[in-house]
Amino acid sequence: MVFTWAFRRQILYVVILLLILGAFGLWVVYPYFNKLPSCADGIRNGDEAGVDCGGSCARACLYQVDQVSVLWARAFQVVPGRYNAVAYLENHNSASAIRKISYEFRFADKDNLYIGRRDGVTTIPASGRFAVFEPGLDFGNSAPVYVTFRFTQTPDWLQVPKERLDNVKLLVSDISLSGEKSSPLLSAQVANDSLFILPDVKVIAILYDKNGNAVTASSTYISELAAGESKTVNFTWPEPLPNTVVDKEVIPMYDIFQARLR
Repeated sequence: MVFTWAFRRQILYVVILLLILGAFGLWVVYPYFNKLPSCADGIRNGDEAGVDCGGSCARACLYQVDQVSVLWARAFQVVPGRYNAVAYLENHNSASAIRKISYEFRFADKDNLYIGRRDGVTTIPASGRFAVFEPGLDFGNSAPVYVTFRFTQTPDWLQVPKERLDNVKLLVSDISLSGEKSSPLLSAQVANDSLFILPDVKVIAILYDKNGNAVTASSTYISELAAGESKTVNFTWPEPLPNTVVDKEVIPMYDIFQARLR
């Protein structure tokens, strides 16, 4: 069979067109089969310890972290009919924290009958003990005797970069209590001993008796602590304290991921 020059040229054009289409198709399809590992692709790849967690990913894998311990939860009368609630907890994970997690307090009276609940959202700092505080609870004619606390959503643990763990520090000093038998006033200094600016700092105070039992609690708020800044925080109670206080604890609560360099 003899091919004419025109026919051979047509074949050449077809081959060139097929090569162009093939190259274009490869360019389109190649990224789908050769994706770089990421922390949001739904598969375990790269240096991940699990699916999109661990390694260089921001999220920590659930199997790598311990649950937060609820050490105690109580309600304290502020004035007749009004209460503050506190849950005292411990995070056993030295380098993992939670930005936001929902929680629930539940309250029962002396007969263990349910009388109310309070929901909220908190951050969980890396490593150590912390507190969750809910103010202004009113149960009508009932008094809360039994208190339970639990988190109401699956925790989203994030790995805290080492430079933040090592450098973001809030120091509490000069804690003093006066007027225990009249108008109690607790004051303290909270100092930002870092180069980071810390917004939205909630400070919780807990007072203890000689047996180590919590007597009462209160909280206050600092809108922002600049790098190297120190502020005085004050806590007041409208009535005398029910027991003699021998120990005082002041706990600053903040989202370490919101810390920013000036």
